[in-house]
Amino acid sequence: MPKAELTTVVTPRCQALADRLNLELVDVSLDKENAGKYLRIYIDKPEGISLDDCEVYHRAIQPQLEDYDYDFLEVSSPGVDRPLKKDRDFERALGCEVEVHLFKQMDGSKQISGVLADYTKTEVVLEVGGEEKRILRRACALIKPVVDMDGVESVDLSE
Repeated sequence: MPKAELTTVVTPRCQALADRLNLELVDVSLDKENAGKYLRIYIDKPEGISLDDCEVYHRAIQPQLEDYDYDFLEVSSPGVDRPLKKDRDFERALGCEVEVHLFKQMDGSKQISGVLADYTKTEVVLEVGGEEKRILRRACALIKPVVDMDGVESVDLSE
């Protein structure tokens, strides 16, 4: 499946179904791995996505994608540390701590963490140690929320 087809045909079908099911379509990707081509669809909703939501979506979208070349179809949540890509992602993350991975070093580092204070189409503004840092979005390889694992109990799987 050419990338253009993924953007012009598959993603609109996925979006239409997400809209009908009151879900947010976060991303659609086709990834080549050793076992084959994985068509991955990430969905979400404000209260979080459940396994049942993924199953309902998977069963509904699969027949609509039968004429496309992929080996495996995966429908899942983007996870709590989902990358910030769209304006709505940045809007949700305002005031929260984020981690920015850069293509090239800035101030001696390729990674900067701080509170997302603002954003525009072309830049993000972080509050870092009481200072404002402006970073061009095109300089960012990845921007994602920092997940605070303090207070989260670990599960003992050894039993």
